[in-house]
Amino acid sequence: MISRRGFSKGLGAGAVSLGGVGVAATTARGASAEAPAPTATPGAHPAGGHTAFPPLRRIEAGLLNVAYAELGPAHGPVVICLHGWPYDIHSYVDVAPRLAAEGYRVLVPYLRGHGPTRFRSGRTFRNGQQSAIATDIIAFMDALKIEKAVLAGFDWGSRTADIIAALWPDRCKALVSVSGYLIINLEANLKPLAPAAERTWWYQYYFATERGRSAMADKTLRHDLTRFVWDTVSPTWDFDDATFERTAAAFDNPDYAAVVIHNYRWRLSIADGERRYDALERQLATRPVIKVPTITLDPERDPFTAPGDGVSYRDRFTGAYDHRTLAGIGHNLPQEAPGAFAQAVIDVDHF
Repeated sequence: MISRRGFSKGLGAGAVSLGGVGVAATTARGASAEAPAPTATPGAHPAGGHTAFPPLRRIEAGLLNVAYAELGPAHGPVVICLHGWPYDIHSYVDVAPRLAAEGYRVLVPYLRGHGPTRFRSGRTFRNGQQSAIATDIIAFMDALKIEKAVLAGFDWGSRTADIIAALWPDRCKALVSVSGYLIINLEANLKPLAPAAERTWWYQYYFATERGRSAMADKTLRHDLTRFVWDTVSPTWDFDDATFERTAAAFDNPDYAAVVIHNYRWRLSIADGERRYDALERQLATRPVIKVPTITLDPERDPFTAPGDGVSYRDRFTGAYDHRTLAGIGHNLPQEAPGAFAQAVIDVDHF
């Protein structure tokens, strides 16, 4: 097993200043309050979509200085949208204004290791395990004094939202989870899948090697690798180069390679987690049920979508529930089908 000390040393853990990243300055008492959050995003695309968020805000929250977009009325019901890998907040660039127009206060944070979000200390281990990321979002809510929110996500974001809904249900009003129940059980994760399913996880095994780590640390190779993932997991999405490049800028975070590599190595039990999260991981290993109102979304053209139209995880959701499969949609569901994703948020909030 790879030790945390050696792993961190190999990837580097230097904290970098947020200067020059276009993020609104943080006030001494917390989040930036330089301007009210608008109800729609600027940068309208000729086809009717959006290409940009308003100026980002940031706040010290737990181990991080979190950069995030905020839209909608300041006192509206809160929705927190969580992105995945290899993506960033632009997965919600068309979802957020739809929800803001319905009166929601929409928060879209960059996860640890992504975009302008930074670790507050150079000594903090660049950990990508599931409970660490979920704890980040709880700290983010605490810093903004948000007691409860609708949580919505895909990929890493689904897993994070699932964990919060399972372990801190008092903080989750309702849940939208793409691909259903994604909480990882490390012991179960050691069991092999069918060959066709294993093939879709090629990058997970690549990242277990030094070649994979080196590729993620190299800007050019990282760019091409993540673009290849986009092309293969969203086979029907006709995005242009500019759309990818807007997100790829978030991968230049100095801790990106460390967090991503650790995430996938930890899943395979070849990198250690941190002892501070052991109790949470023991709870997650029991596959706790989720009792809050939930809508699960399956993207039909996503190679990771399990067969059976949600049957494989239905028993993990015991509260008010609905399941929807989106025909012709790939992995980056919020950006490929923003209307359907936003509608799921609105619907689940009224269960």
